[in-house]
Amino acid sequence: MNQEILLIGNPRLKQIAQEVKDIHHPKIQTLIDNLLTITYKCHGVGIAAPQVGESSRVIIIASHPNIRYPDAPFIPPMAMINPRIISHSEDIILRQEGCLSVPNQREDVPRYRDVMVEYFDRDGNYQIKEYNNFVARIIQHELDHLNGILFVDRVHKEVS
Repeated sequence: MNQEILLIGNPRLKQIAQEVKDIHHPKIQTLIDNLLTITYKCHGVGIAAPQVGESSRVIIIASHPNIRYPDAPFIPPMAMINPRIISHSEDIILRQEGCLSVPNQREDVPRYRDVMVEYFDRDGNYQIKEYNNFVARIIQHELDHLNGILFVDRVHKEVS
């Protein structure tokens, strides 16, 4: 399985990831383990399967303070399989984001402050949970990767 993170310009980052049919398949479980390892090794707070060239609707959320995000809140790392936002707040917050696939670039990106997400965990349990602020931002960022969208695609450009 690929341990390299695909970088902006790679056409695979623009593809829509495929739904996971068998969460318990060893390939999916290994993918989750690899994504967790890569996230911590690269000081990330999340990663999506397409970033390592895997067309699977799998994201990792692993918010923790680190050199890239010193003020990140700590939450236990988790896999979200086939995640989907089912509702969100009206409030939109503009904050800086970076991405492991877009090195050395940070931009202000508008995101919903709160999101309600449905997904399956790595054990196949169906979950519905609300996430707020920084963690909601991570989820929206990683969900974008599943849909072939990079954060730079969401940056508002001033018209001159």
